[in-house]
Amino acid sequence: MPVNQTLVQKLIRTKPVDTTVEYVAEPTASGNGLHRSIGLFPLTMIGVGATIGTGIFFTMVEAVPKAGPSVVLSFLIAAITAGLTALCYAELSFRIPASGSSYSFAYATVGEFLAFIMAACLLLEYGLAASATAIGWSAYLNNFLGNAFGVHIPEMLRSPMIVSGLKGVEFHPGHINLPPILLVCLCCFLLLRGTKESATTNAIMVMIKLAILIFFIVIAFSGFDANNFVPFFNTDNSKGFAGMSGVTAAAGTVFFSFIGLDTVATAGEEVRNPKRNVPIGILAALVIVTVFYLLVAVAALGAQPAAKFEGQEAGLAVILQNVTGKTWPALILSAGAVISVFSVTLVTIYGQTRILYAISRDGLISKSFQTVNPRTAAPVSNTLIVCMVVGLVAGFVDATFLWDMVSMGTLTAFIVVSLAVPVMRKKENGKGIKGFRVPFGPYVVPGLSIFACLYIMRDLSGTTFRIFFIWMTAAILTYFLYGMRNSRLNKPA
Repeated sequence: MPVNQTLVQKLIRTKPVDTTVEYVAEPTASGNGLHRSIGLFPLTMIGVGATIGTGIFFTMVEAVPKAGPSVVLSFLIAAITAGLTALCYAELSFRIPASGSSYSFAYATVGEFLAFIMAACLLLEYGLAASATAIGWSAYLNNFLGNAFGVHIPEMLRSPMIVSGLKGVEFHPGHINLPPILLVCLCCFLLLRGTKESATTNAIMVMIKLAILIFFIVIAFSGFDANNFVPFFNTDNSKGFAGMSGVTAAAGTVFFSFIGLDTVATAGEEVRNPKRNVPIGILAALVIVTVFYLLVAVAALGAQPAAKFEGQEAGLAVILQNVTGKTWPALILSAGAVISVFSVTLVTIYGQTRILYAISRDGLISKSFQTVNPRTAAPVSNTLIVCMVVGLVAGFVDATFLWDMVSMGTLTAFIVVSLAVPVMRKKENGKGIKGFRVPFGPYVVPGLSIFACLYIMRDLSGTTFRIFFIWMTAAILTYFLYGMRNSRLNKPA
């Protein structure tokens, strides 16, 4: 790669596909690199673990007040959009099975600058998703402790300092949400022990989670009342959420819960036989997630009127308690939620560390993010920094600020992935390796995916767009001040 490139050439330079695809058929460990230790089942469970739990356990409280019973359509719209993008992920992950996911796809297709912008979106997406899910964990932990031991965490130790009030941002000095900080510390400890151990533990937690959700579905359906779905659409337009506007607004809120598709792709460099297992893992995770989301949403709405969801803490546990009139079902569900959210937080933190690892290896950020412990094959300083930031946000900031920001990052990532498919096909010029390809050519599915993402994005709040603009400005400055000058592509070939 010549050093004397023009500014435009530097912005659009791409990482050659040959060097992006570091495929090894069997598990290996060479030098300072990552190990290929994850098989198809734990890989699929990584995707399921990053999705199921977040959208169901928490965002029903945020989404149902917007859409009413028609929130079921919101989950369906989000699932269709994620499904279209999943096909794009499957094709690209087959050709570029490396750490970094959307970032690596963008670097190999649309150029370095857009890849760095994509990386910034992913960092925002994963960091805030980990913080938001850790915050939700606090409510279910408190519900579990109350039902099991009659003990409740003091309000000052489970409420953040920065909250969203009726008059805007409010500050509550002396308050800290301690349980999320402890959860992040536990995730950090586990991730530092190594990827294989983390993936195995996650798979066990996900299986427990699915069993708990099946338990909820069965009991909630015993109290099913079809009248709870009338009227189906939200009729209150005081906040602009009547009819389909509420459906699309709620779809934007729940959409971030499909972040698991991206998480599967971030593990590409640590997966055995990634060209086969990553595409299958993505699609399998999508099917499992969609089925469970729809079943739980219908069961919850059938068991409780939509008006009761707003502001409800540990909502699914409360529904079981109301349906049965007993505390033990709520106790079981709260215990399951505590385990479930542990797995979601673990996987999202894992995904962010692998994205930072990939960016650092390309020279666009500090080399400290790619330093790997030779014994555990874990990026130690990378993991510690991520967990510190995630823990601070989770401990001091209200989750209300975080949900839509995560959706914005996810939707942007999905758009770039969809754009990358036709670009990759054009680069291959009909000579690409054989494998999975999106059906109906390189334009139909990616085009529908982009349209669906923009359709959902348009109903996100103005505050979300403003914060996203500030974050993107910071990312652009970082690229021009550090990334462009230190890129590995500056070095002669």
